[in-house]
Amino acid sequence: MKTFEVAGLKKYYGRVKALDGVTLSAESGTVFGLLGPNGAGKTTLIRILSTLISQTEGQAKVLGVDITRQPDKVREIIGLAGQYAAVDEYLTGRENMHMVGRLYHLGKAETSKRTEKILSRLNLLDAADRQVKTYSGGMRRRLDLGACLVGQPKVMFLDEPTTGLDPSTRLDLWEIIKDLKKSGTGIILTTQYLEEADELADKIAVIDKGKVIAEGTSDKLKRQIGGGEVVEIYFENEKDLTKSVAPLGKSTKSQLKKSDTNALGLIISSSNGTREMLAAVETLNKIKVKPKSISLHKPSLDNVFLTLTGKPAVNETSEE
Repeated sequence: MKTFEVAGLKKYYGRVKALDGVTLSAESGTVFGLLGPNGAGKTTLIRILSTLISQTEGQAKVLGVDITRQPDKVREIIGLAGQYAAVDEYLTGRENMHMVGRLYHLGKAETSKRTEKILSRLNLLDAADRQVKTYSGGMRRRLDLGACLVGQPKVMFLDEPTTGLDPSTRLDLWEIIKDLKKSGTGIILTTQYLEEADELADKIAVIDKGKVIAEGTSDKLKRQIGGGEVVEIYFENEKDLTKSVAPLGKSTKSQLKKSDTNALGLIISSSNGTREMLAAVETLNKIKVKPKSISLHKPSLDNVFLTLTGKPAVNETSEE
């Protein structure tokens, strides 16, 4: 049985096409990654599958359950952690978990049993009786995820679960997500971190402007950008970059990129990276441009994202 299936899914807001004919599916017990620039439609898809909003057209099922015909049944089998921690900051961590247990109509004994197990798993036992308003951002995210686990969902929707977290806390959540997968939970993950999708997702779909523009494993997507090698060149200033675009792009497919360090650069995909890099160095010498750095490596999901969407991966600060 599929974790989820959507066919011809559309969601329109007037003339705005948030989703425009999306067809996707994921195997049970796997992690399915959704990538795309801000406003691509990722969160819209999550909201439809979790029955928070209805689609304009198309069909969708979660574990074989039709979201339109049996929305209540869908809600019984899913958990959802959105982009922002949905916990009551005036309750303690333990009280938040107990409240969710009551919403699932669990008995007190079963709720307490599950709460203690989850708090221990998330390293929150020591803070369990503190008000959530005293928690750090990472602790709130872990508690939010823990609240989703109280009902033991068969499918989890994780909408950018690690956004804004420090690297250590992010790695902790990665391990939790891997454990969920091992337990047989199907996971749909949207993320702004390309290395996160590379690390966690069994299959990835890239969405842009409401359409699926690429789908496959991480390795398959990397092979799509051509040849298997990438030359990355970064410049000291925009003037040097602008001067270099045309000469370097005459015989190669180049993409503009703005890296995490705000250094402007070019990405050149090639079947012979060594030859391409030597040619690039020769070209830059001729036009008297000294690059800040130049490197040759296998393509990353970052390169794939840029090539497919024409946009760099950027931090998304708002929901779609």
